[in-house]
Amino acid sequence: MKTVREFGSEGTTGEAEVTQPVLTVFVCSNCVRPGKKPNSTDRTRPILPEFDWPFPVERIVVPCSGRIQPEHILKTFESGADLVLIIACEGDNCHYIEGSPRCFRRVEFIRSILEEIGLGEKRLLLAYLPGSASEDLLVAAGKSTTKTESASLNKRIVKIRDHVVKTLGVLSPNPLRQIDAE
Repeated sequence: MKTVREFGSEGTTGEAEVTQPVLTVFVCSNCVRPGKKPNSTDRTRPILPEFDWPFPVERIVVPCSGRIQPEHILKTFESGADLVLIIACEGDNCHYIEGSPRCFRRVEFIRSILEEIGLGEKRLLLAYLPGSASEDLLVAAGKSTTKTESASLNKRIVKIRDHVVKTLGVLSPNPLRQIDAE
C-alpha cells in the first residue's frame, strides 16, 4: 500500500504535485531488544522494531528517549517532516529509570510549542514499546527471561503503524516544507 498525498501549487498542466509524507521516527535503542548481560565492551548495534512503513521513513536511534531535546524535534519539523513519532520504553521498564517520564514531559512541552506556532500538536506522536531494563537485570542475575510474546508485540507495532498512517492521512503537509520548496 503506497500512501501519497497532494500538496503544493498547481502546475501548468493543472495537476497538483504529489509527494509522499515525510515521517521521522526517534527510537529508543532499548525498545524491544532481548535482555543481555551488562557489559561495557559490548557495542552491538541496537535491534529496532520493524514497522513495514508504506513509505520511506527517517529513523533516528537514540540511547534513551529521555535524551531527546526540544531542539531536535523542532529542527526536524523545520526540515520538513510532516509528523514526528517518538518510540519510548514503557515507563516501568525504562533502562535509565527516568527516561520515559522525562520524554513524556518534553513531548507535552513541544506539543504546546507546535500549537503556539500553528503547526498543531497532532504532528508529534509518542508511542511506547517494551523496554529491556527488567530483562537485563534477570540476565545479569543468571535467571531466564521470558520476553514479551512476539504476537503481542507485533500487534502493538501494527497498531502504532496504523495510527501513524491514519494521522498522516488527515494532516495537511507541513507548511514549512512548502516554504522550502519555493
